[in-house]
Order: sequence, then C-alpha cells, then structure tokens
Amino acid sequence: MSENILQKFFQPSARGKIWRTLVFIIILALAGSLIDAGAYYNNGADWLSNKTGSTINLPKTKEISFRLGLDLQGGSHLVYRADVSQVPAADQSSALEGVRDVIERRVNVFGVSEPIVQTSFSGGDHRVIVELAGISDVNEAIKMIGETPLLEFKEESDEEPELNDEQAGMIEEINAKAETKAEEILGKLISGGEFAALAREFSDDQASKDMGGDMGWITESDNSFIVSKVKEFSIGQISEDYEQSPIGFEILKLEDRRFRTNPFDANEIEKEVQASHLLLCYDEIEGCTTGLSKEDAYNKIKEIKSGATLENFADLVKEYTNEPGGAERGGSLGWFGKGAMVEPFEDAVFEQEVGTISYVVETQFGYHLLYKQDERNIEEFKVSRILIRTASPEDLLGGEKNWQLTELTGKHLKRASVQFNPNDNTPQVSLEFDSEGSDLFAEITERNVGRPVAIFLDGFAISVPTVNEKITGGQAVISGSFNIQEAKLLAQRLNAGALPVPIELISQQTVGASLGKISLETSLKAGLLGLLLVALFMIVYYRLPGVLAVISLGIYGILVLAIFKIIPVTLSLAGLAGFILSIGMAVDANVLIFERLKEELKAGRPLSIAIINAFERAWPSIRDGNMSTIITCLILMWFSTSIVKGFAITLFLGILISMFSAIVITKTLLQLVDGEWLEKRLGLLGSSKK
Repeated sequence: MSENILQKFFQPSARGKIWRTLVFIIILALAGSLIDAGAYYNNGADWLSNKTGSTINLPKTKEISFRLGLDLQGGSHLVYRADVSQVPAADQSSALEGVRDVIERRVNVFGVSEPIVQTSFSGGDHRVIVELAGISDVNEAIKMIGETPLLEFKEESDEEPELNDEQAGMIEEINAKAETKAEEILGKLISGGEFAALAREFSDDQASKDMGGDMGWITESDNSFIVSKVKEFSIGQISEDYEQSPIGFEILKLEDRRFRTNPFDANEIEKEVQASHLLLCYDEIEGCTTGLSKEDAYNKIKEIKSGATLENFADLVKEYTNEPGGAERGGSLGWFGKGAMVEPFEDAVFEQEVGTISYVVETQFGYHLLYKQDERNIEEFKVSRILIRTASPEDLLGGEKNWQLTELTGKHLKRASVQFNPNDNTPQVSLEFDSEGSDLFAEITERNVGRPVAIFLDGFAISVPTVNEKITGGQAVISGSFNIQEAKLLAQRLNAGALPVPIELISQQTVGASLGKISLETSLKAGLLGLLLVALFMIVYYRLPGVLAVISLGIYGILVLAIFKIIPVTLSLAGLAGFILSIGMAVDANVLIFERLKEELKAGRPLSIAIINAFERAWPSIRDGNMSTIITCLILMWFSTSIVKGFAITLFLGILISMFSAIVITKTLLQLVDGEWLEKRLGLLGSSKK
C-alpha cells in the first residue's frame, strides 16, 4: 500500500502532476501568508491559547516587518559635498568609502533603522548622500555627521577614566530630553491615546516596537525589573507614571498573566527553584587540578556534608568549592527552572524539600551539595512597553575604558593600504607615518611591547593589535585572521581618519512622519482600488479564466510581499509604484494567454489541447515583453540613484514572480477545472467552438 502511494507521488500520472503542483503552490501561499501576516497569526495563536486554557498552543512564527523608506516613514535626506582636494587622486576612492563608513556608524548612534549612506559624483563634485528614516533630532545628526573623522592611537592605562564636564553635560541633556518625551507620551495615554500606536511611533525598543510594544510572555527570570512593576497590575492596566529602569524610562501595560504549564501535560504547572551549591572536583575531570582522586573527593565532601548547616553553608562554599567564581557568590545559582542544569543535579534539587541540604550528588563536574532555598510556580506576564532610552557614563566611556591618549593621531598617518604576507599570502594592513609620527610610533611601541595599542576612529576601537617589538622607520603592519574584505574595510577606516576629507551640507529635505503615513495610506488605497478594478474587468470579460487569474494574482501578491520582507527591500513611494506596475504586467500575461485560448477553442481544438497550446504560444510574447523590462530594471538598478533604484528593484522582483504566477499558477488552476463538464460549457471561457 505504502509502495503504491510512493510510486504515485514520484511517478504520478498527468493529472497527478497537476495536483502535485497545486500542493506546492498552496504550501508557497501559506508560507508567504505567515511571513506577510505573522503578527496577526501570533495574536490569533495567543487568543486561541487563552480561550482554550492553553490546551491548544499553536507554534509561533517569526514576525518580519516591512522596511519603509524615507518618504513613508519620515525623516531627512541630507546631501554633503566632500572636499577631496587635499587627497591624492589614487586615494580618493578609498577615502570617500572610509568617510561613508564613518558616517554610517555615526548615524547608527541615533538608532536609525537601516540608514542609507552612499557616495556619488555629480556636477564635478564628490557627494555623500545620507537618508535617515524615522530620526527625530535632525539637527544633532547634522552636527555629528558634519565633523571630520578623528583617528587616535591609544595605549592601556591603569586609571579608570572619568566623565569630563562636557560629557556629563551631554548625558544630563540627553536624559532630560528623554524624561520630557516620556512625560509627553504618558500625557497622550491619559488623554485616551492607543498604547500600541504610541509604542510604534515613539518606543526605542526595536524588538517590540513594530508589534505595538508587545514583549510577549516573560517571567521574572527574563526581566525582573519589568515583572516587579507589573506584578500588582490588573489585566489591561497601564503605568500611572513612567518607571526609570537601568536603560531608560518605561511605560508598561499588563496584557495578561498565567502560570506556565508543562507542554506535555496542561494540568502540571512548571516550577523554578532558588538554590546554592558546593562543588568538589577531582583530577580525573578535565580542567580540575585539586590533587584529589575521585575517592578522596567523595570522602572529603561526605565529611563536609556531616558538618553542614543552613547557617554555615555559605561559609563552607567559600572555603571548599572548586567552582570558578563560586566562592564570591557563596555558591548561589539564583532562580532557575527545569532544563537549566544537568540532569542528576536537576533531579535532586527539584525533589528535595525547601530549606534542606541534599546528600552528595554526582555530575560530570564532580560532587555537589545542594541547598534548596525556595521554590515557586513560574508565572508568566504578557507585557507591552514603551521604552525611552537614557544615556549612562558607560555609553560614553565604554570604548575609552582602560585606554589613554597618545600624541599620535590621524594627522601623522600618511596612508593605510592592503598588502599580502609574502610567507602565507594572507591579507594585512600596512601603515605609513610621516617623520613626526614615525618618532612618536617608535616611542609608543617601545613602551608597549607585548601589550596592545588601540586605534580609535570617532571614539570607537577599529583595531587593537598587540605590539611584538619596537617599530622604527615609520612603517608598520597590522596582521591577524583577516579576510580580504575585512582588511579593505580597516584600511578604509584608517584612511578616513588620516586623510583630510571635510564634508559640507549642501541640501536637506525633511519628510514628516505624518506626511509619510498619509502617502503610504494613499498609495495603498490607490493600489487596492486599481487591483479591484482590474479583478472586476478580468471576471466580467474573461469569466471563469478571469476568476482563476484573480486567484493567481492574489497568490502573486502574497509571494511578492513576502519576498520584500525576506530580502528585505526598502519600500518607498517609487518602490510601491514599481510593485503596482508589476501587477499590471502580471495581468497582461494572463490577457495574452486567455486571448490565445479563445483562438484555440474557435479553431475547434479540444479544451485540454487548447489550454496547453495557449500557454505554449503565448509564452514567447510574455517572455520577450518581460525580458525587455527586466533588462531596463537591471540598468536602472546598476546606474540610477536610490529612489529610481527602489522602483527598479520592486518592478524587477514583481515581474519575475508575475511570470511564475501566469505560467505556473494560472495554468495549474485552468488544467484542474478542465473536464467534460467545462467542455460542454465553453461560454464560461468566453468562447465557443467553431
């Protein structure tokens, strides 16, 4: 029986091949739908789980958001002129790429989602184009972008750095703005604003922002701060005031709460325990050098157990434990659930009573004594958040910590270039200093032999090589496990800080978020209306084939939007125009096929033969017409600017999928309805035999 099924699947009949293709199309459509509407599916899965008391738990899908361009999301379009007059012609391209890389890292500080930074040559000038979608403080971005890159060489310091007055003032200013923003958002919520909409617009938590602030189900182990704040909330309650967490100001909403249940037994509530342990290892275990044999370790831990009490357990841990860092923590493991520890350890600690010390437990790490301090049911909270991030000293000093400035800077570096090690042909980066830089570099390397010297660009460490010996002569090599792309990138960054490439803002265009939203809504309405009119025309004029074409176009739309999310494609108004135009191309292919089908039927051919001939004879026209458009798209993608490029990319992808939908999906649907019943009702096809 099973052999017959396999044979039918791998060696199907002609009709079986059609059904197999249909199954493939359905799977594609379902996968595309999950990608397009992942948030709706997950919300539905949560609703079903709550409705059935967690009896039915559907698997979740990853939620992927569309990447919206500047004109849809709002933001700024900045154009800079780069002055490369002081840079040798051979180094200008590398210097510009280095500046582009520096600007991209600078704008990332503002949390801009996928900033677009590119270089171009226009009107005799080298230009750097920056698109910052969704940025709120444009003036600060302009100020930071406009600075010439700063390259610094630093050496290790034993002193902890402190904030200077300027840095302290900067943090204070950033945090004051964040608090004002949190107050404004809270005011909007009190006035009846929708939490999810405000989270999408203002929250700095990128992980939950696109889902209306929804963090999903979390426990105290996941985020103790947030859970401690919402524990006493009623379902649907929102923070009466913003809370200050270690990372910013939080406005919280409790969506739901529940006890976590065993996925294999809905009646069993999962638990977590709080425990400490004392570990004694022996020489047979890898990495253990206590000098104890297994038998000696066992006898010793039994002796420790005999004198252990709840009161002296922490002291015994500090005296005897072999766990790295265990003595400092008193052996504390905090709260943990099942699956967090190795099996013998876990079985013992979950079975013993609270407030007891276990007998000796053996694992692959050695022998343990377990002190079970507490136990509780795992409660989960479905929380939404609006996070307004604040700045901390670590944000400014993170890269500076343990480093101090030397007198060597980018002005002393003539150039950096990629070369290859003559011994093993691996890529490395060569540095060449001027005469003053050569002397400074020799002094720095002499006092740091065996220690690292870090190279910072705009306050970020881009390379931390270790000095092997004193380097004289003004030339040095940075080697390591580089590939050629990494070596080129490091050379570009070094040249960006070494070569004088000041940039000047020559154009600024700002798009408000509300204007972008209106543009998006208007475009979607236009697209839906156009699609509806096209669908109506196809059904009225072509009847049954028109209905099948509309189904095919629906699947086409699902697949194209899914591809836009997966790649991802930055959607702008021009990109949406390209997508809508590709729908027209998809309809055009169906029109060619259906007109050819009418001709075949009028010629007196049987329906099954007419369908095959219609697709075969329409294909050359579809192919040639679409190929000319595809070639045009490729040219636009290669040579045009970002706006036109977005149009070309969406049109290119749309055309590729449209050919698949017309030749595969529409053909499969037509062949499925082919039969004696339809043969007698050719009027449904808009034709009759001669």
